[in-house]
Amino acid sequence: MSYLVQILLPISEQRHMAQQLSAIKEELTERFGGVTMYINAAEGLWDDGDDVQQDRIAVVEVMAPAIHRPWWKAYKYQLQSTFDQDEVVIRTAFIDRI
Repeated sequence: MSYLVQILLPISEQRHMAQQLSAIKEELTERFGGVTMYINAAEGLWDDGDDVQQDRIAVVEVMAPAIHRPWWKAYKYQLQSTFDQDEVVIRTAFIDRI
């Protein structure tokens, strides 16, 4: 039994975006033994009160035997700073691997 952790990251045309994603891939692979990245996997829309905003989204997934909330919270704040976001969504789901 384990958890699936998904990180939803905005993708931009910035030149250093590939380096940022590569660093995430390396860090999560080292910590969790593997990572799956769906680049440009989705499009996010939200209403900010004045207009509808849009992002291209990468979905980053890892499987973990347990959720260490303090580490994930610190990592979330790091990603928010790196990607200059008010919030980066990290969600978890319990999975039963077959």
